[in-house]
Amino acid sequence: MAQPSYPWAESVGPRRLSDIAPPANYTRPVSDTNSFASWLRGLPLKQPGARVHLYDGRLKRNQNAQYEVIDIDVGQSNLQQCADAVIRLHAEFMFAHRDAQQICYDFTSGDPACWQQWYSGMRPQVNGSKVRWLSQALHDSSYKNFRRYLNIVFAYAGTASLAAQLPKVDVGEPMQIGDVFIKPGFPGHAVLVIDLVVDANGNRKMLLAQSYMPAQEVHILKNPNQVSPWYDSESDQPLVTPEWRFERTQRYRLPHVD
Repeated sequence: MAQPSYPWAESVGPRRLSDIAPPANYTRPVSDTNSFASWLRGLPLKQPGARVHLYDGRLKRNQNAQYEVIDIDVGQSNLQQCADAVIRLHAEFMFAHRDAQQICYDFTSGDPACWQQWYSGMRPQVNGSKVRWLSQALHDSSYKNFRRYLNIVFAYAGTASLAAQLPKVDVGEPMQIGDVFIKPGFPGHAVLVIDLVVDANGNRKMLLAQSYMPAQEVHILKNPNQVSPWYDSESDQPLVTPEWRFERTQRYRLPHVD
């Protein structure tokens, strides 16, 4: 069986997201080996007690929001913030599965920015709210160039564009890995449903991941109302995280993650 691919990591340590234990009487549903769920569950974690660093190496001021820190770089610019971290994980999964056609995200202007355009040598020329794509580079489908593409997406996308691009999910629909809570705005915020567990009665609990402002390492959130990091997914109460409050109606779904 092929192992999940995490090309940003020179080496992957033994700790994985799936090592976060479910609550008592809950188990992880079996997921297809090629699914977003399986890929996310294989994400490498930093050592227990790891602190969250900003893009410039400084420590995040609030060190009480994270339960675990995902071992994925944040880059060296103030770009990979909340919506960008959601895009990063989704795009990395698609890149790992060589699904280039699905790597496409809208700028705040509404213009699509697709990986296929970028690696074919097209580059966006942004003038206010107008975007033109011009042929300016050689074909390059390398991972290094993929990361350059993502930085451009991070610079011109955000919570408003992600909410406009993704379909909304009805409150009564069961939660899925790949759902995103988004408060669109300037600023807004976004957190990703990165794992789910279920009990014998079909009740579900979820793990949430975020980046924040300034750009910082992606981390699994604590549940401020429990010792456990797991959140009730069926609740009709607002979703209160350590650094944001969402309404349950503010749920969207990433595409092509089954």
